[in-house]
Amino acid sequence: MNIVERAKSILLSPRPTWEVIDTEQTDTASLYTGYLMILAAIPAVCGFIGMSIIGMGMFGVSMRVPFLAGLANMLVSYVLSLVGVYVLAVLIDLLAPRFGGVSSRIQALKVAVYASTAAMLGGVFALLPMLAMLSVLTGLYSVYLLYAGLPILMKSAREKSVAYTAVVIVAAIVLGLIVGAINALFMPRGAGPWAAGDTPVVSVRTPGGEVTIDGAGVAAMQRKMEEAARSMEKASAQKDPAAMAASTRDATAAAAGMLGGGKALGAQTLKAALPEQLGDLARTGFEVQDGAALGLPTSQASADYGSGNRTVHVEIMDLGGLGAMAAAAFGLAQGEKEDQHHAEKTWQEGGRILHESYAKDGSSAEHKMALKNGVLVSISADNMDIAALRNVASQLDIAALERLQRPAN
Repeated sequence: MNIVERAKSILLSPRPTWEVIDTEQTDTASLYTGYLMILAAIPAVCGFIGMSIIGMGMFGVSMRVPFLAGLANMLVSYVLSLVGVYVLAVLIDLLAPRFGGVSSRIQALKVAVYASTAAMLGGVFALLPMLAMLSVLTGLYSVYLLYAGLPILMKSAREKSVAYTAVVIVAAIVLGLIVGAINALFMPRGAGPWAAGDTPVVSVRTPGGEVTIDGAGVAAMQRKMEEAARSMEKASAQKDPAAMAASTRDATAAAAGMLGGGKALGAQTLKAALPEQLGDLARTGFEVQDGAALGLPTSQASADYGSGNRTVHVEIMDLGGLGAMAAAAFGLAQGEKEDQHHAEKTWQEGGRILHESYAKDGSSAEHKMALKNGVLVSISADNMDIAALRNVASQLDIAALERLQRPAN
């Protein structure tokens, strides 16, 4: 799935896109790693840049959230937004029968994830706090996306769509208040260690591991952020869109670097991990994407392999400085479920987070890994059972991928 095309289609052609999404086979890990984790970073990172780097002013007085407080707030808001979408999906699922719908956790998660697209993209307005209220408009469009998607994916009665949407929105508002209250714990209250010269270590534990912001080197990174902010102000004054975009990318990369230690791995480096042959399966095509996805530092390489009716798709993605958060967020979905047709499991092993999903008739299988360095590896197959897919996965040099170090900013 191309995240840019999917975001564009759900925004511009919601109803036809919901019809497509309705029939797609997917799982929790795919929705998170392939879509939500990237989009959720936009409001988190842009909010940090807007509040801690650009700042806000009124009546001649300007204010910036202290640097480390802003970083902690960015991390917490990012993780909580991922959790919040899942909780909202649970509520959508539980409410479906009350409005003539069919209960389905994965369908509910699709609705919650894709309906949030407009609101997540609206997070870009947080770059300039004075424009933050415009995000309300994108939030309202997410309400419309929710309204359009519920009867299609949850099979709810169309005459009850307004009521169903209203109840879900009330639940979302309550969730938002809870998330806001937790975020407030990371905002400064007068002088304290956040504003002091000493730079503490900030860490947040999640089921997928611990993400740490080390105070060492913060001063140098802060100078980069301030330089980018000055460039943004200059470009804005000169009404130079190209310079504004370039300085915004610099600030975003610096913010992401605080969490993951640098830029994304080069896409050609990732491509080198995709051999021309996997067992008896020949590589039939590949795709490489380098640079930014929706303004965030990412790189991706994927390849298709096939022999007869057996096909395998391998995708390697690096979210750059957000890699640590990606691995931590991936672990939020740990658990397992199984029925007579399908089995799925997400667990930790050797410092990695692993996910498997497969049809018991051998028609399809999927194996995903979040490596210790934050690189994400996804291997999916058609007409292949899980044992055969594991054998294919073992032929990739995962250890070499895990040893890769991101370039410094």
